Amino acid sequence: MDINPTAAGLSKSRLERITDHLQRQYIDTGKLPGCQTLVARKGVIGYFSSLGHADLDARAPVQDDTIFRIYSMSKPVTSVALMQLYERGLFQLNDPISRVIPEWRDMTVYSGIGANDAKIFEPLASPVTFRHILSHTAGLSYGNGHHPVDEMYRAAGLDRHSGMSLQSFVASLGALPLHFQPGNAWLYSYATDVCGYLVEALSGRSLGDYLRREIFEPLEMHDTGFYVPEAKAARLAANYHRGSDKTLALIDDPRSSGYLKPPVFESGGGGLVSTSQDYLNFCQMLIQGGCWRDQRILSRRTLALMTQNHLGGYRDLAQMAMGSFSETAYEGIGFGLGFALNLSEVASGQIGAGDFYWGGAASTIFSVDPSEELAIIFMTQLMPSSTFNFRGQLKNIVYGAIDD
Repeated sequence: MDINPTAAGLSKSRLERITDHLQRQYIDTGKLPGCQTLVARKGVIGYFSSLGHADLDARAPVQDDTIFRIYSMSKPVTSVALMQLYERGLFQLNDPISRVIPEWRDMTVYSGIGANDAKIFEPLASPVTFRHILSHTAGLSYGNGHHPVDEMYRAAGLDRHSGMSLQSFVASLGALPLHFQPGNAWLYSYATDVCGYLVEALSGRSLGDYLRREIFEPLEMHDTGFYVPEAKAARLAANYHRGSDKTLALIDDPRSSGYLKPPVFESGGGGLVSTSQDYLNFCQMLIQGGCWRDQRILSRRTLALMTQNHLGGYRDLAQMAMGSFSETAYEGIGFGLGFALNLSEVASGQIGAGDFYWGGAASTIFSVDPSEELAIIFMTQLMPSSTFNFRGQLKNIVYGAIDD
Protein backbone atom coordinates (compact mmCIF):
# COMPACT_ATOMS: atom_id res chain seq x y z
CA MET A 1 0.00 0.00 0.00
CA ASP A 2 1.47 3.35 -1.08
CA ILE A 3 1.39 5.95 1.70
CA ASN A 4 2.34 9.56 0.97
CA PRO A 5 1.21 12.12 3.57
CA THR A 6 2.96 14.98 1.76
CA ALA A 7 1.04 14.35 -1.47
CA ALA A 8 -2.14 14.16 0.61
CA GLY A 9 -1.42 17.55 2.14
CA LEU A 10 -1.10 16.04 5.59
CA SER A 11 1.59 16.31 8.27
CA LYS A 12 3.30 12.96 8.80
CA SER A 13 4.37 13.82 12.34
CA ARG A 14 0.88 14.95 13.33
CA LEU A 15 -0.69 11.84 11.80
CA GLU A 16 1.57 9.72 13.97
CA ARG A 17 -0.47 11.02 16.90
CA ILE A 18 -3.08 8.48 15.74
CA THR A 19 -0.63 5.62 16.32
CA ASP A 20 0.46 6.96 19.69
CA HIS A 21 -3.11 7.64 20.84
CA LEU A 22 -4.56 4.28 19.84
CA GLN A 23 -1.56 2.26 21.02
CA ARG A 24 -1.31 3.93 24.43
CA GLN A 25 -4.99 4.44 25.20
CA TYR A 26 -6.52 1.30 23.73
CA ILE A 27 -4.14 -1.46 22.66
CA ASP A 28 -1.63 -1.38 25.53
CA THR A 29 -4.45 -1.07 28.09
CA GLY A 30 -6.39 -4.01 26.64
CA LYS A 31 -9.43 -1.88 25.83
CA LEU A 32 -9.22 -3.02 22.20
CA PRO A 33 -7.97 -6.32 20.78
CA GLY A 34 -6.66 -4.55 17.69
CA CYS A 35 -7.57 -1.89 15.16
CA GLN A 36 -6.80 -0.48 11.75
CA THR A 37 -6.94 3.16 10.65
CA LEU A 38 -6.77 4.59 7.15
CA VAL A 39 -6.73 8.29 6.19
CA ALA A 40 -6.84 9.38 2.56
CA ARG A 41 -6.92 12.87 1.08
CA LYS A 42 -6.82 14.11 -2.50
CA GLY A 43 -6.97 10.51 -3.68
CA VAL A 44 -3.78 9.59 -1.79
CA ILE A 45 -3.43 7.45 1.33
CA GLY A 46 -1.71 9.65 3.91
CA TYR A 47 -1.83 7.28 6.87
CA PHE A 48 -2.41 3.58 7.43
CA SER A 49 -1.73 1.53 10.53
CA SER A 50 -2.59 -1.92 11.86
CA LEU A 51 -2.25 -2.29 15.64
CA GLY A 52 -2.81 -5.16 18.05
CA HIS A 53 -4.48 -8.47 17.30
CA ALA A 54 -7.25 -9.62 15.00
CA ASP A 55 -7.59 -12.73 17.18
CA LEU A 56 -6.34 -12.63 20.77
CA ASP A 57 -6.53 -16.40 21.36
CA ALA A 58 -4.52 -17.18 18.23
CA ARG A 59 -2.19 -14.18 18.81
CA ALA A 60 -2.85 -13.28 15.16
CA PRO A 61 -1.97 -9.65 14.40
CA VAL A 62 -4.20 -7.29 12.44
CA GLN A 63 -2.97 -7.48 8.84
CA ASP A 64 -3.39 -5.10 5.91
CA ASP A 65 -6.09 -7.37 4.45
CA THR A 66 -7.89 -8.40 7.66
CA ILE A 67 -11.63 -8.81 7.07
CA PHE A 68 -13.97 -7.08 9.53
CA ARG A 69 -17.69 -7.28 10.24
CA ILE A 70 -18.84 -3.78 9.32
CA TYR A 71 -22.46 -4.18 10.49
CA SER A 72 -24.26 -0.84 9.93
CA MET A 73 -21.58 0.48 7.60
CA SER A 74 -23.57 -1.76 5.23
CA LYS A 75 -26.37 0.82 5.31
CA PRO A 76 -24.74 3.48 3.08
CA VAL A 77 -23.87 0.75 0.54
CA THR A 78 -27.47 -0.49 0.41
CA SER A 79 -28.78 3.08 0.21
CA VAL A 80 -26.52 3.77 -2.78
CA ALA A 81 -27.84 0.59 -4.42
CA LEU A 82 -31.46 1.69 -3.99
CA MET A 83 -30.68 5.15 -5.35
CA GLN A 84 -29.15 3.58 -8.44
CA LEU A 85 -32.64 2.23 -9.11
CA TYR A 86 -34.04 5.72 -8.47
CA GLU A 87 -31.80 6.85 -11.32
CA ARG A 88 -33.44 4.24 -13.54
CA GLY A 89 -36.84 5.82 -12.96
CA LEU A 90 -38.19 2.92 -10.90
CA PHE A 91 -39.51 5.07 -8.03
CA GLN A 92 -39.83 8.61 -6.70
CA LEU A 93 -38.82 9.52 -3.15
CA ASN A 94 -42.37 10.43 -2.21
CA ASP A 95 -43.87 7.24 -3.63
CA PRO A 96 -45.49 4.92 -1.06
CA ILE A 97 -43.50 1.72 -0.70
CA SER A 98 -46.77 -0.20 -0.53
CA ARG A 99 -46.62 0.05 -4.31
CA VAL A 100 -43.84 -2.55 -4.05
CA ILE A 101 -44.75 -4.15 -0.70
CA PRO A 102 -48.56 -4.64 -0.66
CA GLU A 103 -48.46 -5.92 2.96
CA TRP A 104 -47.72 -2.32 4.02
CA ARG A 105 -50.96 -0.81 2.65
CA ASP A 106 -52.97 -0.98 5.89
CA MET A 107 -50.33 -0.26 8.52
CA THR A 108 -51.33 1.46 11.76
CA VAL A 109 -49.56 3.65 14.31
CA TYR A 110 -49.42 2.99 18.05
CA SER A 111 -50.99 5.93 19.89
CA GLY A 112 -51.22 4.88 23.54
CA ILE A 113 -53.09 2.86 26.15
CA GLY A 114 -56.86 3.04 26.61
CA ALA A 115 -59.38 1.49 28.96
CA ASN A 116 -58.45 -1.84 30.52
CA ASP A 117 -54.86 -1.30 29.35
CA ALA A 118 -55.88 -1.91 25.73
CA LYS A 119 -53.42 -0.64 23.13
CA ILE A 120 -54.78 2.06 20.84
CA PHE A 121 -53.82 2.23 17.17
CA GLU A 122 -54.62 4.88 14.60
CA PRO A 123 -54.51 4.78 10.78
CA LEU A 124 -51.65 6.29 8.82
CA ALA A 125 -52.03 10.00 8.20
CA SER A 126 -49.86 9.50 5.12
CA PRO A 127 -48.19 6.41 3.67
CA VAL A 128 -44.64 5.26 4.34
CA THR A 129 -42.52 6.49 1.44
CA PHE A 130 -39.14 5.64 -0.02
CA ARG A 131 -37.79 8.84 1.57
CA HIS A 132 -38.98 7.72 5.00
CA ILE A 133 -37.33 4.33 4.60
CA LEU A 134 -34.03 5.81 3.39
CA SER A 135 -33.91 8.36 6.23
CA HIS A 136 -35.12 6.24 9.23
CA THR A 137 -38.24 8.40 9.62
CA ALA A 138 -40.78 5.66 8.73
CA GLY A 139 -41.67 4.74 12.31
CA LEU A 140 -39.89 1.37 12.37
CA SER A 141 -37.47 0.35 15.11
CA TYR A 142 -35.04 -2.45 15.97
CA GLY A 143 -37.42 -3.90 18.55
CA ASN A 144 -34.82 -3.64 21.30
CA GLY A 145 -36.40 -0.92 23.43
CA HIS A 146 -39.07 -0.79 26.12
CA HIS A 147 -41.81 0.69 23.93
CA PRO A 148 -44.99 -1.42 23.49
CA VAL A 149 -44.27 -1.70 19.76
CA ASP A 150 -40.81 -3.09 20.52
CA GLU A 151 -42.49 -5.73 22.66
CA MET A 152 -44.67 -6.62 19.67
CA TYR A 153 -41.56 -6.99 17.49
CA ARG A 154 -40.10 -9.45 19.98
CA ALA A 155 -43.37 -11.37 20.33
CA ALA A 156 -43.49 -11.74 16.54
CA GLY A 157 -39.95 -13.17 16.53
CA LEU A 158 -38.67 -10.41 14.26
CA ASP A 159 -34.94 -10.91 14.11
CA ARG A 160 -32.50 -11.07 11.23
CA HIS A 161 -31.18 -14.36 12.60
CA SER A 162 -34.58 -16.02 12.97
CA GLY A 163 -34.29 -17.99 9.73
CA MET A 164 -36.80 -15.78 7.90
CA SER A 165 -36.13 -14.80 4.31
CA LEU A 166 -35.75 -11.09 3.61
CA GLN A 167 -39.12 -11.08 1.86
CA SER A 168 -40.99 -12.76 4.73
CA PHE A 169 -39.26 -10.49 7.26
CA VAL A 170 -40.37 -7.34 5.43
CA ALA A 171 -43.91 -8.68 5.01
CA SER A 172 -44.04 -9.40 8.76
CA LEU A 173 -42.98 -5.83 9.54
CA GLY A 174 -46.02 -4.64 7.61
CA ALA A 175 -48.32 -6.48 10.00
CA LEU A 176 -47.02 -4.54 13.03
CA PRO A 177 -47.78 -0.95 14.06
CA LEU A 178 -45.37 1.93 13.63
CA HIS A 179 -43.93 3.89 16.55
CA PHE A 180 -45.07 7.23 15.10
CA GLN A 181 -46.65 8.77 12.03
CA PRO A 182 -44.16 8.63 9.14
CA GLY A 183 -41.95 11.70 8.96
CA ASN A 184 -42.72 12.92 12.48
CA ALA A 185 -39.56 11.59 14.17
CA TRP A 186 -36.31 9.72 13.55
CA LEU A 187 -35.68 6.25 14.97
CA TYR A 188 -32.79 3.93 14.11
CA SER A 189 -34.36 0.80 12.70
CA TYR A 190 -34.68 -2.09 10.30
CA ALA A 191 -35.45 0.49 7.60
CA THR A 192 -32.30 -0.25 5.60
CA ASP A 193 -33.14 -3.95 5.56
CA VAL A 194 -36.38 -2.84 3.94
CA CYS A 195 -34.25 -0.86 1.46
CA GLY A 196 -32.42 -4.11 0.69
CA TYR A 197 -35.70 -5.85 -0.07
CA LEU A 198 -36.77 -2.94 -2.29
CA VAL A 199 -33.52 -3.40 -4.25
CA GLU A 200 -34.44 -7.05 -4.75
CA ALA A 201 -38.06 -6.38 -5.70
CA LEU A 202 -37.26 -3.56 -8.13
CA SER A 203 -34.22 -5.17 -9.75
CA GLY A 204 -35.47 -8.77 -9.84
CA ARG A 205 -32.14 -9.96 -8.37
CA SER A 206 -31.00 -11.02 -4.92
CA LEU A 207 -29.47 -8.22 -2.86
CA GLY A 208 -26.09 -9.97 -2.75
CA ASP A 209 -26.01 -10.44 -6.51
CA TYR A 210 -27.07 -6.86 -7.15
CA LEU A 211 -24.45 -5.39 -4.82
CA ARG A 212 -21.74 -7.61 -6.28
CA ARG A 213 -22.44 -6.69 -9.89
CA GLU A 214 -23.40 -3.04 -9.52
CA ILE A 215 -21.12 -1.85 -6.69
CA PHE A 216 -18.49 -4.33 -5.51
CA GLU A 217 -17.11 -5.45 -8.87
CA PRO A 218 -17.00 -1.93 -10.42
CA LEU A 219 -15.29 -0.59 -7.28
CA GLU A 220 -12.94 -3.59 -7.01
CA MET A 221 -14.26 -4.37 -3.53
CA HIS A 222 -13.17 -7.98 -3.84
CA ASP A 223 -13.32 -8.80 -0.13
CA THR A 224 -16.76 -7.31 0.58
CA GLY A 225 -19.91 -9.42 0.80
CA PHE A 226 -22.40 -11.14 3.07
CA TYR A 227 -20.02 -13.96 4.02
CA VAL A 228 -16.35 -14.91 3.96
CA PRO A 229 -15.46 -17.65 1.44
CA GLU A 230 -13.43 -20.60 2.70
CA ALA A 231 -10.28 -19.42 0.91
CA LYS A 232 -10.36 -16.16 2.90
CA ALA A 233 -11.57 -17.52 6.25
CA ALA A 234 -8.17 -17.15 7.94
CA ARG A 235 -8.38 -13.38 7.38
CA LEU A 236 -11.61 -12.86 9.38
CA ALA A 237 -11.07 -11.08 12.69
CA ALA A 238 -12.56 -12.24 15.98
CA ASN A 239 -15.34 -10.14 17.49
CA TYR A 240 -15.39 -9.09 21.16
CA HIS A 241 -17.72 -7.59 23.73
CA ARG A 242 -16.58 -5.27 26.50
CA GLY A 243 -18.31 -6.30 29.68
CA SER A 244 -19.30 -4.30 32.73
CA ASP A 245 -16.03 -5.39 34.35
CA LYS A 246 -14.17 -3.75 31.40
CA THR A 247 -12.72 -7.02 30.13
CA LEU A 248 -13.03 -8.37 26.59
CA ALA A 249 -15.09 -11.49 25.93
CA LEU A 250 -15.06 -13.37 22.63
CA ILE A 251 -18.54 -13.32 21.06
CA ASP A 252 -17.81 -14.53 17.52
CA ASP A 253 -14.91 -16.91 16.92
CA PRO A 254 -13.60 -16.55 13.35
CA ARG A 255 -13.08 -20.33 13.17
CA SER A 256 -16.79 -21.06 13.73
CA SER A 257 -18.43 -17.76 12.79
CA GLY A 258 -21.78 -17.63 11.05
CA TYR A 259 -20.08 -15.33 8.53
CA LEU A 260 -18.28 -18.34 7.05
CA LYS A 261 -21.35 -19.43 5.08
CA PRO A 262 -23.94 -17.63 2.94
CA PRO A 263 -26.81 -16.29 5.08
CA VAL A 264 -30.49 -16.98 4.53
CA PHE A 265 -31.17 -13.31 5.28
CA GLU A 266 -28.92 -10.90 3.36
CA SER A 267 -29.06 -7.89 5.64
CA GLY A 268 -28.59 -4.61 3.81
CA GLY A 269 -28.78 -2.94 7.20
CA GLY A 270 -25.94 -4.78 8.87
CA GLY A 271 -24.75 -7.95 7.18
CA LEU A 272 -21.60 -7.08 5.24
CA VAL A 273 -17.96 -7.87 5.89
CA SER A 274 -15.21 -5.78 4.30
CA THR A 275 -11.64 -4.51 4.47
CA SER A 276 -10.24 -1.02 4.91
CA GLN A 277 -9.01 -0.95 1.31
CA ASP A 278 -12.37 -2.06 -0.07
CA TYR A 279 -14.26 0.51 1.95
CA LEU A 280 -11.81 3.19 0.88
CA ASN A 281 -12.77 2.53 -2.74
CA PHE A 282 -16.41 3.09 -1.77
CA CYS A 283 -15.48 6.32 0.06
CA GLN A 284 -13.39 7.57 -2.86
CA MET A 285 -16.42 7.08 -5.11
CA LEU A 286 -18.43 9.26 -2.72
CA ILE A 287 -15.73 11.93 -2.61
CA GLN A 288 -15.55 11.98 -6.41
CA GLY A 289 -19.25 12.62 -6.85
CA GLY A 290 -20.30 9.04 -7.58
CA CYS A 291 -17.40 8.08 -9.83
CA TRP A 292 -14.34 5.90 -9.16
CA ARG A 293 -11.67 5.64 -11.83
CA ASP A 294 -13.71 5.05 -15.00
CA GLN A 295 -16.73 3.61 -13.18
CA ARG A 296 -19.82 5.75 -12.68
CA ILE A 297 -21.80 4.33 -9.70
CA LEU A 298 -24.14 7.28 -9.12
CA SER A 299 -24.61 10.66 -10.72
CA ARG A 300 -23.16 13.67 -8.96
CA ARG A 301 -26.64 15.17 -8.59
CA THR A 302 -28.12 12.01 -7.05
CA LEU A 303 -25.34 11.85 -4.48
CA ALA A 304 -25.87 15.53 -3.69
CA LEU A 305 -29.54 14.74 -3.03
CA MET A 306 -28.57 11.88 -0.71
CA THR A 307 -26.23 14.05 1.35
CA GLN A 308 -28.73 16.82 2.09
CA ASN A 309 -30.65 16.88 5.35
CA HIS A 310 -34.01 15.13 4.82
CA LEU A 311 -35.28 15.66 8.37
CA GLY A 312 -38.40 17.83 8.21
CA GLY A 313 -37.95 21.57 8.73
CA TYR A 314 -34.16 21.20 8.50
CA ARG A 315 -34.14 19.95 12.08
CA ASP A 316 -31.27 18.02 13.60
CA LEU A 317 -31.36 14.65 15.35
CA ALA A 318 -31.47 16.31 18.76
CA GLN A 319 -34.92 17.62 17.75
CA MET A 320 -36.11 14.53 15.86
CA ALA A 321 -34.59 11.38 17.34
CA MET A 322 -36.40 8.89 19.53
CA GLY A 323 -34.25 6.60 21.66
CA SER A 324 -30.53 6.83 22.31
CA PHE A 325 -29.28 3.91 20.21
CA SER A 326 -27.62 4.84 16.91
CA GLU A 327 -24.18 5.34 15.41
CA THR A 328 -23.97 9.10 15.90
CA ALA A 329 -24.30 11.97 18.34
CA TYR A 330 -27.42 14.09 17.84
CA GLU A 331 -26.64 17.81 18.35
CA GLY A 332 -25.94 19.59 15.05
CA ILE A 333 -26.31 16.33 13.09
CA GLY A 334 -28.83 15.82 10.29
CA PHE A 335 -29.68 12.75 8.29
CA GLY A 336 -29.87 12.26 4.55
CA LEU A 337 -30.63 9.17 2.49
CA GLY A 338 -28.29 6.68 4.15
CA PHE A 339 -25.82 9.00 5.89
CA ALA A 340 -25.57 11.21 8.97
CA LEU A 341 -24.50 14.78 8.16
CA ASN A 342 -22.57 17.40 10.14
CA LEU A 343 -24.84 20.43 9.76
CA SER A 344 -22.87 22.83 11.94
CA GLU A 345 -19.42 22.67 13.49
CA VAL A 346 -20.57 24.95 16.30
CA ALA A 347 -23.69 22.91 17.15
CA SER A 348 -22.03 19.51 16.77
CA GLY A 349 -18.71 20.51 18.32
CA GLN A 350 -16.97 18.67 15.47
CA ILE A 351 -14.77 19.98 12.69
CA GLY A 352 -16.01 19.02 9.24
CA ALA A 353 -19.28 20.78 8.42
CA GLY A 354 -20.67 19.10 5.34
CA ASP A 355 -19.05 15.75 5.98
CA PHE A 356 -21.20 12.62 6.01
CA TYR A 357 -20.62 9.33 7.72
CA TRP A 358 -21.87 6.30 9.62
CA GLY A 359 -20.55 3.47 11.79
CA GLY A 360 -21.11 -0.14 12.74
CA ALA A 361 -22.04 -2.08 15.88
CA ALA A 362 -18.48 -3.43 16.33
CA SER A 363 -17.10 0.15 16.59
CA THR A 364 -16.13 0.52 12.92
CA ILE A 365 -16.50 4.04 11.50
CA PHE A 366 -16.03 5.99 8.31
CA SER A 367 -16.48 9.63 7.30
CA VAL A 368 -16.20 11.52 4.02
CA ASP A 369 -15.53 15.26 3.72
CA PRO A 370 -15.90 16.23 0.03
CA SER A 371 -14.61 19.78 0.53
CA GLU A 372 -11.33 18.41 1.89
CA GLU A 373 -11.39 15.31 -0.38
CA LEU A 374 -10.90 13.44 2.90
CA ALA A 375 -11.85 9.92 3.97
CA ILE A 376 -11.30 8.44 7.43
CA ILE A 377 -11.83 4.71 8.02
CA PHE A 378 -11.45 2.93 11.34
CA MET A 379 -11.83 -0.82 11.73
CA THR A 380 -11.96 -2.85 14.92
CA GLN A 381 -14.23 -5.53 16.42
CA LEU A 382 -15.56 -4.31 19.74
CA MET A 383 -19.19 -4.25 20.81
CA PRO A 384 -21.06 -2.15 21.71
CA SER A 385 -20.11 0.71 19.43
CA SER A 386 -21.03 3.28 22.08
CA THR A 387 -18.13 2.19 24.30
CA PHE A 388 -15.61 4.79 23.07
CA ASN A 389 -15.88 7.94 20.94
CA PHE A 390 -13.40 6.93 18.25
CA ARG A 391 -15.02 9.22 15.68
CA GLY A 392 -14.52 12.39 17.67
CA GLN A 393 -10.99 11.48 18.73
CA LEU A 394 -9.80 10.56 15.23
CA LYS A 395 -11.41 13.59 13.61
CA ASN A 396 -9.62 15.92 16.02
CA ILE A 397 -6.26 14.36 15.17
CA VAL A 398 -6.80 14.06 11.41
CA TYR A 399 -8.11 17.58 10.87
CA GLY A 400 -5.26 18.82 13.03
CA ALA A 401 -2.85 17.20 10.57
CA ILE A 402 -4.11 19.06 7.47
CA ASP A 403 -1.17 21.08 6.15
CA ASP A 404 -2.66 23.06 3.26
